[in-house]
Amino acid sequence: MNGVKKLLSLDREDMTDLEKELFLKDLKRVAEEYFEPEGGFDMEITRTEDGFLACVIFNARRIKTLRRIN
Repeated sequence: MNGVKKLLSLDREDMTDLEKELFLKDLKRVAEEYFEPEGGFDMEITRTEDGFLACVIFNARRIKTLRRIN
């Protein structure tokens, strides 16, 4: 990717629905390590002066207890 394309790809106003779906799928996998999710995941992206504010919301039945395996 040349410099112009890279610059343009970093300065976007929004994510496509497919990109949001893929991001939430990846995030759900990580969240399942720490929580027992219930229902779907939702995300809102808001433009700020410094860039973006990304808010991910999901319901969880419980927070999992992590145990160290020796």
